[in-house]
Amino acid sequence: MEKTDGSDKEQSGGGIESQGFSIKHMDLSVDPMQDFFTYSSGKWIRENQVPPDKSSWNSFSELNESNNQKLKEILESCTQSGGNATGKVESMLGDFYASAMDTETLEKLRFRPISDFMDSFDRTGSFGEFMENVVNLHLNGIFPLFDISSKTDEKNSSIYGLYLDQGGITLPDRDYYLSEKFEDIRRKYADHVKKVFSIYGLSEEDAGRSAASVMDIETSLAKASRNRTELRDAEKNYNRVAVSELEKRFAKVGLKKYFESLELPELDYVIVGQPEFLEFLESYLPGLPIEQLKAYLKWNVLNASADYLFSGMQEEHFEMFGKSIMGQKEQEPRWKRSVRVIDQHVGEAMGELYVRKYFDNEARERMSLMVRDIQEVFVDRLKGLDWMTDETKQRAMAKFEKFRAKIGHPDKFRDYSSVVVKKDDYFGNVCRSASFEVRRHIRRAGLPVEKDEWFMTPSTVNAYFSPPDNEIVFPAGILQPPFFDTAVDVAVNYGAIGAVISHEITHGYDDQGRRYDEDGNIKDWWTAEDEENFMSKAEDVVELYSSMEVLPGLHVNGELTLGENIADFGGVSIAYEALQRRLRKEPELRKDIDGFTPEQRFYISYGQIWRQNILEPMVKLLATIDPHAPNRFRATLPVYCHPGFEKAFSDISSTGKPLAGKRIEIW
Repeated sequence: MEKTDGSDKEQSGGGIESQGFSIKHMDLSVDPMQDFFTYSSGKWIRENQVPPDKSSWNSFSELNESNNQKLKEILESCTQSGGNATGKVESMLGDFYASAMDTETLEKLRFRPISDFMDSFDRTGSFGEFMENVVNLHLNGIFPLFDISSKTDEKNSSIYGLYLDQGGITLPDRDYYLSEKFEDIRRKYADHVKKVFSIYGLSEEDAGRSAASVMDIETSLAKASRNRTELRDAEKNYNRVAVSELEKRFAKVGLKKYFESLELPELDYVIVGQPEFLEFLESYLPGLPIEQLKAYLKWNVLNASADYLFSGMQEEHFEMFGKSIMGQKEQEPRWKRSVRVIDQHVGEAMGELYVRKYFDNEARERMSLMVRDIQEVFVDRLKGLDWMTDETKQRAMAKFEKFRAKIGHPDKFRDYSSVVVKKDDYFGNVCRSASFEVRRHIRRAGLPVEKDEWFMTPSTVNAYFSPPDNEIVFPAGILQPPFFDTAVDVAVNYGAIGAVISHEITHGYDDQGRRYDEDGNIKDWWTAEDEENFMSKAEDVVELYSSMEVLPGLHVNGELTLGENIADFGGVSIAYEALQRRLRKEPELRKDIDGFTPEQRFYISYGQIWRQNILEPMVKLLATIDPHAPNRFRATLPVYCHPGFEKAFSDISSTGKPLAGKRIEIW
């Protein structure tokens, strides 16, 4: 019996322990068939309570902490270099971080960083001037009323389309304005808005009146908005409208002048996500008193700037959104918040330094091998499906032949040299970097898609599949323990990052991803018979997850989480088969380690990447907005439904049968 090679070793980064796979995390007193979440991670769960500055704590959090320490060291090094920084990137990052950490200047400035915006609002006397202010805010990365961006056109994937979507609310979701379960949050939010206006200097009466205006407008916008489940429907949320028609249909809102002010390139059409939302704005906004509209604009700036101003604003913002909504007991240290802001605004610049220091080609090469293993399995799965006709299989194969994977980081990093960054202007730096991004999106509308673009920064602890681009993307940040570890056995890596790879590939064929063809366009390429067979299986997934109770009386939204749940099922099933093939190719890798077979270690590794403790307010928030099921169910339901699981743990379990019951297999 071999001992583990690295599985119990604690990985560290910048002084923060980032724990990888370990049998020491397990609770062996629990029956794996009845509660695999606790069996695989129970000891870790008992010993790793949620820190006071967090609303949840999990494997992603641990790795994020490690990465944040590394990014902090990079930024501090850039800051200490001052005018002697080795390059423009280092100088820009150093000045940005210095501005974020200079609390003395922020206390002196108080509201001066937003005075130009607020003075402009005070001068506003007409609806036309109100919309001019909306344009200016959009160009600075603040989005009242609606959102605008460019991304791959989902029905013409060779070019970027300009997308216009519902928006304009501050709370996390429309349900926070409309559902009884969030009545307490609404009351606190109304008090918070009033208090912020008071801190800004309004009288008690004026602050109350302004807060009431904000609540009225945002509640109205929430009522006109689609819910999260409706927003998942790719076809329903793609509505191509000619620019000329858009200008006529929404003349009162003034979209013609809005587009002109944005200096949009010549476009034939705009993709409107939710036309009925714009129709509501057309009928609702022009009739509002100008003072209400001005209060709404002021609120948008006060809220958007709160974290970049003096301590009184930061603390009040945290009381509402950190404590009341997410359940955090303490605010994160300032350096962590600053690292996150810089990653959000000039992330590829910081990512360039991160990968230069912390990422090497060994991880990329090992990942590439696993991706190829998993691709082979998926191809064979497509060919062998008994519920899909040959006609649809051929189209599915054609799509997969064009699939590609990006690993680590972009080959060419974004050039931020045109962004003006000043040591004493934190909010200005945020606005100017946001403006750089907004204008980049606007300028590229209608142009050919840049296939090498990434939508996550290199240090991000996550991964994604892009349906219009037909690609999976794995930033360097996630290619570390517990997701990926060159020091542990192959079973552990296939159970962790292998399952994540398989998960992302499966997204190309989940209930929404399957609608995109081989060129990344939304197109009906399924036969009616195959679609019916697929939806029957998908309904089983919806039913299973909807039966799961998150809190007393609160269930998983099986429709909202359907795509991710299908991908989790595929993630386990495909990665498991890839492991079996790898073990057959290299039989010397088949070893029992620490008393567990490779199959058992595969499942345990998978369970451990979902280990988590989470506060109740965050549970409610995620149950409302998150397309992923809670971690407990991600760790258990896909393995309970996988045929290899029962065989792997039958000798350990006292019951001998997984708790979930019905087995579901799609891919």
